[in-house]
Amino acid sequence: MSYLEHFDLRQLNNLELLAKQVVEGFIIGLHKSPFHGFSVEFAEHRLYNPGESTKNIDWKVYGRTDKLFVKKYEEETNLRCQIVIDTSSSMYFPKDMDGKQMNKLQFSAVAAASLMNLLQKQRDAFGLSLFEDALHIHTKAKSSTKHYRLMLSYLDRLIREDTLDKRTSATDALHQIADQIHKRSMVMIFSDMFESSDPEALFSALQHLKYNKHEVVLFHVVDKSLEMDFEFENRPHEFIDMETGERIKLQSNQIKEYFVPKLAAYKEALIQKCLQYKIDFVEADINEGFHPILERYLVRRKKMMI
Repeated sequence: MSYLEHFDLRQLNNLELLAKQVVEGFIIGLHKSPFHGFSVEFAEHRLYNPGESTKNIDWKVYGRTDKLFVKKYEEETNLRCQIVIDTSSSMYFPKDMDGKQMNKLQFSAVAAASLMNLLQKQRDAFGLSLFEDALHIHTKAKSSTKHYRLMLSYLDRLIREDTLDKRTSATDALHQIADQIHKRSMVMIFSDMFESSDPEALFSALQHLKYNKHEVVLFHVVDKSLEMDFEFENRPHEFIDMETGERIKLQSNQIKEYFVPKLAAYKEALIQKCLQYKIDFVEADINEGFHPILERYLVRRKKMMI
């Protein structure tokens, strides 16, 4: 049984509450995972310099270690995370007419909201970039509660849209983001990467994101059973290109043997380019839940703070 069969889409009416529930469930489960002992509430410290104000000394740490450490607050953080979401029409798959199944865009929005909640807990700054045929929202990374609520409002608006015929231009958008974000940021991308017009140009844009020592995680958001494995019932279907509106009627098994290897080859090329550019590639199956996404954040954050 898939994760989303347990998921009540009515919860999307309160994205902030849902994000908190996802993060709290994740934190409770940390002791069962390889991240046991990784605190999600820790504060950064630095050694106290004689002569500076004593108001930020952590006296609890002093009591345990007999050494003076100063708490580091939000404005001192070195970590910035840019969350990037592909909002093109292919991300609205699967198009569920009865409203009971989460699509890729809704999945990405809930994952992003959960990441933002966890980022706040770690006193990290975060920004949001949304793109389709162009980059249409791009915010700087901040850590305030006001900023968090604004980001949630963007995501909330996003999951309620269902516009078709919005084409993808990930290449241009990723180049723009790479030029605009702060040096040495963490970049977390949510996209199905279904842009086949010029794969080499897309790979070049991913390489650009590694410039200035950014840590990049690409979440390849898919409905694995339907998109990658093409597990449709063997009967006549009408397939619709969600970005162009083009329609075709056929028996699913007529094209499965051709379609699955082609898509697997494209995915493998994408994985190899990510390995080459030291980008963390993660298959984010919308039927598998949000915890692997939060784990990837913790892994990358720990690497950047060492």
